[in-house]
Amino acid sequence: MDATPTPFSALLRAASHEQHTQVAGSAFMGDLLGGRLGVDAYRQYTEQLWFVYRALESVPERLAEDPVAGPFVRLDLARTAELERDLAHLGGPEWRSGLRPLPATAEYAERITECARDWPAGLVAHHYTRYLGDLSGGQIVRGMAEKTWGFDRKGDGVRFYVFESIPNPASFKRDYRALLDALPLDDLEKQRVVDECKHAYGLNTAILHDLGRRFPLSA
Repeated sequence: MDATPTPFSALLRAASHEQHTQVAGSAFMGDLLGGRLGVDAYRQYTEQLWFVYRALESVPERLAEDPVAGPFVRLDLARTAELERDLAHLGGPEWRSGLRPLPATAEYAERITECARDWPAGLVAHHYTRYLGDLSGGQIVRGMAEKTWGFDRKGDGVRFYVFESIPNPASFKRDYRALLDALPLDDLEKQRVVDECKHAYGLNTAILHDLGRRFPLSA
């Protein structure tokens, strides 16, 4: 009797565990979460996220009907407007003035755009990596920012981490993993998605390294 196949969501989670640990353990993120960096570091981190999510949420309309990517095109997850509200709070009404992506950020956003254009399954890998992370570890960042810099709880400055349309994150994540498990992909394509998920973590880590060079590890 054949063993029950491992759910695809479990494969994704297991395969990306090492990369996830590298993100959480980066010097910049460690210093940020430890409260050893000023609010300017948090603002610049938020600015780089804006470029990433603008790419992730500027998907072609046709993908809404795509059998692979379509179930993941969801307005209740959209973060761009919340990031812009946070950035206006952090940088004032002219926050866009002179704003440029770091080299690693530009590469990350371009890869997302490529997947949205040419490979819907690859877009799912980036979608999974970002949004499930926001609903999980992102809440640690929110709590740190509120405590360290005095932002109102779930208010301006941390709205990126507040999913008002998702009242039960645990239930949402279960449903999301069920969507992953139901993806109409063969084993070869699933492995490509796993590899793209690892690549997404690597691109995110590169942004943190770029930021770490701007904000060296505190003594």
